[in-house]
Parts: sequence; structure tokens; C-alpha cells
Amino acid sequence: MRVAVVQTSPGIDPEANFATIRRFAAEAAEQGARLVVFPEEAMLLADDEIKPDFPDLLPAVWPGFVALIRELARQHELTVIAAGYEPNPDGSPFNTILAFGPDGEELARYHKMHTYDAFAYRESAYVTRGDRLPPIIDVDGLRVGLANCYDVRFPELFRSLSDRGVDAIALSAAWVSGKGKEEHWSVLTQARAIENVSWFLASATVGPDSAGLSRIIDPLGVVVAGLNAHDEGIVVAELDPERTATARRMLPALENRRIALAYHVN
Repeated sequence: MRVAVVQTSPGIDPEANFATIRRFAAEAAEQGARLVVFPEEAMLLADDEIKPDFPDLLPAVWPGFVALIRELARQHELTVIAAGYEPNPDGSPFNTILAFGPDGEELARYHKMHTYDAFAYRESAYVTRGDRLPPIIDVDGLRVGLANCYDVRFPELFRSLSDRGVDAIALSAAWVSGKGKEEHWSVLTQARAIENVSWFLASATVGPDSAGLSRIIDPLGVVVAGLNAHDEGIVVAELDPERTATARRMLPALENRRIALAYHVN
């Protein structure tokens, strides 16, 4: 199955962001993709200038974003994964990943579990953490798990997806650039693919404060397609089930495990 990973540079103008999403969804379809993954904040950049306006802005923008993702999935007959800020009547918004299928039906909605509270940043100051494990969706028989940016630093989350039988994991991210951060991104995304012997589809934003470097990684950690740290773009690759099966025969790490998810220490 052919998949596409998109790298965008979202700003504080939702309509401009929507136009970018439309353009790349069409390009993914033209290249024969059955699944397209967009980054975190594809809907709207959480810039300091605009965060104070979230309570009034998001209830107006979020429904349009949901309608857009539904429309593009149906129009291009593909599965679309994209992220934005969802209003939360009980407090700060959720950082939400949506997935819509070719029939326009919502397949999944994931509220980011791990807010980015590190490196002197505090996402939890304006985002409510989710309290449920990421969902898995079916795309033409391929089981795809969802994850969001900072989640990648928590291998137990990805192990939970593996235990539920994923073939691939889609990570939507807005990875903040900085000293050593690009190296962290490269190591962590490849590690999550290798340790779970699964395809890894990492879609990231690019811009003055974002690292970019979106990539598609095979189950043995080989980066089969990738983008740079500077430009918007799209990469496409074939996710061959036989390549997955071969990798898992060569590296049966999931079968070789001896530590259960819950265990007793003497």
C-alpha cells in the first residue's frame, strides 16, 4: 500500500493552513497514496500571539477543520490523518489527531497523552492531556496506530500499540528545533520503528522553530524516504506487507520478549 507523509509550515491563519492541507491531500492522491499523514498543528500554530484567543477562536475554527479532513478523505478516496486543537468545554483544548476514511467517516480521534513539558516549555499550560491510549485504525487491511510528537519519548506507549497488533505507526509532530533536538528526533523515530518491528510514518512541521525532517522508516529502521529541515513537501513510499513479515522473521523481537507489561519485582 502506498502512503504519503506531508511536511507543512502552519501559521496563525487557519484558511492559509487549510489551503496547504488541500494542496498536499490532492498531491498525495495524485501519487496514488491510500493514506496521507499531516503533522501536529496542521490546523493552527499555537503561537504566543494567538494562544490567548483560543477560547474564542477554536470553537469557530475546529468544526471547519473537521469538515475539511472529512471532505478531503471522501473527495480523494483516501484515509487522512491530521492534528489540531479541539475545544474542551471542561478547560483547555485538547491537542487532537483526527483520522477519516475514504467514505468520509471518522475512524479515530486521539487526545495527546504526553504534553510537551520539557526543555523550558510547558504545553500543559494551554492543553489538556488525554487519558486514553492511542487508537488503531484499519487502512486497506493495514493496522495503523496514532501518536503525537512528544509521545515518541515514551516507548511504553508504542509497545501498547504493538501489543494490539499494529503494522505501522503514524506520528504527527511539531518537533521544536534546538541543540541536539534533531539528533533526538532521528534516533527516537528509528528506535520506535526498530523495537516494534513496524513501519513508522513521521510527519513534522517545518519553520523557524521546527525541526522538519519528516520521514518514512521501515520495520528494520531504514529511512526509505525523507524530507529536509527547511521546506514544505511530501514523500511517498510503498508499505509492503511482505517486507514487514520478512523483518519480523529476521528480528522476532516481539516474540522474544520476557518482560510483561505488568510484572512483579521481588
